[in-house]
Amino acid sequence: MDPADGLLDHPYDVYRRLRESAPVHRITGPDGTPAWIVTRYDDVRAALADPRLSLDKRHATAGTYRGFALPPALDANLLNMDPPDHTRVRRLVGRAFTPRRIQQLRTPVREAADRLLDALGTHGTADLVAAYAAPLPITVICDLLGIPDSHRRDFREWTDTLITPDPARPGAAREAVAAMLGFFTDLLAAKRAAPADDLLSDLIAVRDEGDRLSEDELMSLAFLILFAGYENTVQLIGNSVLALLQHPEQLAAVREDPAQLAGAVEEFIRYEGPALFAIRRFPVEDVTIAGVTVPAGETVWVSPSAANRDPARFPEPDRLDLTRDASGHLALGHGIHYCLGAPLARAETEIALAALLERFPELALGEGELQWRRSLRARGLVALPVTYAQKSF
Repeated sequence: MDPADGLLDHPYDVYRRLRESAPVHRITGPDGTPAWIVTRYDDVRAALADPRLSLDKRHATAGTYRGFALPPALDANLLNMDPPDHTRVRRLVGRAFTPRRIQQLRTPVREAADRLLDALGTHGTADLVAAYAAPLPITVICDLLGIPDSHRRDFREWTDTLITPDPARPGAAREAVAAMLGFFTDLLAAKRAAPADDLLSDLIAVRDEGDRLSEDELMSLAFLILFAGYENTVQLIGNSVLALLQHPEQLAAVREDPAQLAGAVEEFIRYEGPALFAIRRFPVEDVTIAGVTVPAGETVWVSPSAANRDPARFPEPDRLDLTRDASGHLALGHGIHYCLGAPLARAETEIALAALLERFPELALGEGELQWRRSLRARGLVALPVTYAQKSF
């Protein structure tokens, strides 16, 4: 039996078993090939910052990694880069996520949240993922990039196809990738013809005037910012709402003192982060992790989700505690590859929760069994049925 069997159905039980039995395990990865998984907090944190563990797939030994292959025009992104290219590209895009820029975005994020809540009316039932958690981040990230409203629904469908592939449609993922490639090709051409006050226009100017971004890097950046900015925040918002509704004492405390939300978001991220499985790396030389030597070129999966439930770092890790100091969690990475969009994801989640709880004092789980996505890429709900009301009826 593979030590990671059952991960989709009982992830934290599996991670607990892995942590307790050994620091590093040989497993069969999501692509069906052998890999190593690291699950303990100290080891995961060290591995995420280890320059010997490369993101570049060119360091993978032939036959040891068969991840889904994006075309080069979408694959030249920060998730596949090491320094010095990573340093150069990250610096160029970092201007979009400065503290000042995030502060400026808080008002439009709240306005977008209020519009979505207005559409729900004063009371009723809804799928909060479809009605709120999903459309809010796609609105925010598309506004940031300057993507027209008419394309946003398509992008949500393409992204969902990649996150949760349908076994009955084996070609759907490749169709989604082809559609995205065409979409970004047309979009960049339109931005070149008519630049605007948005991030894509800024990145195009860097490429065309300074020649510091290759064409593939430019398109891959646009893809990554949109894909990651949407996907991760959808899960964070949905998972956070569910955690509150399943812990009424925590919900009551937040309602009594809404100022707790900013700190509470860190605990939500630690407790039920947006990525279920792990971050993959390829050793550029033989690397010893917690006494286990991993040969150069093999695939290493470094698991923040497992690390964030490690009792050696977070006492009673399976308990949601919004007063906990959850700083130091690894859900958004560590080191030079720390998630560039983390400040925006935090702000969106905090604002989304504040707006929702203010609008609907009577918010509760609806009927029906909750289903988690059958995906190792995203830890999120298929739907979140709720009942809601602005006041008692």
